Amino acid sequence: MTTVNNQTHTSETTQIDSLYNALNIQIANWSVLYTKLHNFHWYVKGENFYTLHAKFEELYTQVTVYMDDVAERLLAIGGRPVATIKEQLELSTLLEATGSESANQMVTSVVEDFATLAGEMSEAITLAEELADQPTADLLTGIRGEVEKAAWMLNAYLGR
Repeated sequence: MTTVNNQTHTSETTQIDSLYNALNIQIANWSVLYTKLHNFHWYVKGENFYTLHAKFEELYTQVTVYMDDVAERLLAIGGRPVATIKEQLELSTLLEATGSESANQMVTSVVEDFATLAGEMSEAITLAEELADQPTADLLTGIRGEVEKAAWMLNAYLGR
């Protein structure tokens, strides 16, 4: 949007900064979730070991794609993705694994994280749409759909 009015420019800059921050929170969350899923992949035990071991690997592989896609989009629109563990832990709204979760607690944790991610993506989608940044909104909408589907499947695994 081209403006002459400094007030409108300031407002748009604030909106862009808000979008950059929302995308960085996504990157931070994907990074934390990536590590958490590795923890779960390595430490899952019990009768569903083979199923969950493979599922957690599938999920952390997909998470890397989401993290990279969001970071590259942020770069494309002039932002700077958080790229250190320190920054990611400071921004993330997800909790790390404790290392003592049961198999069902692991799955429940991932479902809860997906719900957090989907909710925050909805907010970022709104910010992108307000800025007429349809490519960013479309990217996040697609990821949100995949996350919601994965959460549905994990809930079905838990019998919910």
